[in-house]
Amino acid sequence: MKKTIALLTGGTTGEWVISVKSAATIAQNLDADKFEVYKIMLTQNGWFYEPADSVKVEVDRNDFSLHIKGRKVTFDGVYIAIHGSPGEDGKLQGYFDMLNLPYTTCDAMTSAITMNKGYTKAIVQGIAELNTAKSVQIFKKGNYNLEQIKKDLKLPYFIKPNNGGSSIGMSKVNNQYDLNAALDKAFKEDDQILIEEFIAGREFTVGVAKLDGKIMVLPVTEVETAKEFFDFEAKYTPGVAVETTPAVIKPETRARVAQIATEVYQRLNCRGVVRIDFILTGDEADFYFIEINTIPGQTATSFIPQQVAAMGMKLNDFYTKLIRETIG
Repeated sequence: MKKTIALLTGGTTGEWVISVKSAATIAQNLDADKFEVYKIMLTQNGWFYEPADSVKVEVDRNDFSLHIKGRKVTFDGVYIAIHGSPGEDGKLQGYFDMLNLPYTTCDAMTSAITMNKGYTKAIVQGIAELNTAKSVQIFKKGNYNLEQIKKDLKLPYFIKPNNGGSSIGMSKVNNQYDLNAALDKAFKEDDQILIEEFIAGREFTVGVAKLDGKIMVLPVTEVETAKEFFDFEAKYTPGVAVETTPAVIKPETRARVAQIATEVYQRLNCRGVVRIDFILTGDEADFYFIEINTIPGQTATSFIPQQVAAMGMKLNDFYTKLIRETIG
């Protein structure tokens, strides 16, 4: 019997454009024989189902249902494809928990914690062979001393909105005189900022998912860009970055990365598919954790679809396993 799935897309941040593209990929690859899918757009103006043959239908948020031509549609579960708020920060997860409606992502607490880069780093510290860059977390209305921060951290710095995604509002600061401008840019995106020492090395990203009851680490992708860092343009403009999947790394490095990624997934109590960004210094020496994305992009060119293909699995099968694992 088919399961009725709500595919939730959109959102209230600048990442909604990517969410729409992710949902398109997911919709194209959900097995029509197994799932009846209703794509629902969430915006600041409301939550709507937009059927191709009629006017859009507003979601009844009392029980997350639809009323279509006299028929009430309820759901077996929700595929959340919203990057940023409110899909990735725990808000929607808390709402669905109260409705007792299963969903494909990490739970509300994990989603909220991992949305905050500083808090996430504090939790994963202590995992064997995992390193984190030295950093300072500051608050918009808090008391912080920039002169002391300049003494404590070595240039260059990465300035990151603590709860942001897709590198929006992020800067690399090579000169301390550029710090204030970078902070102003980041504070436009968030009230909390992470000032982090730059780690020189090769940049990678790896998907991790629990499928068929087992944690599975996908093939690693190496990311190379001629830009200062892997920013929004490099992430979403074809040709700006070179992405190699699977990455050319030593077998022993691959095994070490898989072990660390599995431990991060377990330590943060993850569900569904996540993506972990990291750096390897020197000759594949130290592993430096950058961040975790609990709702990674699923556009046609995104890392997760690349990695699923590299392991020889069809996206159709991957999404089916993901839904069965998280929704049932």
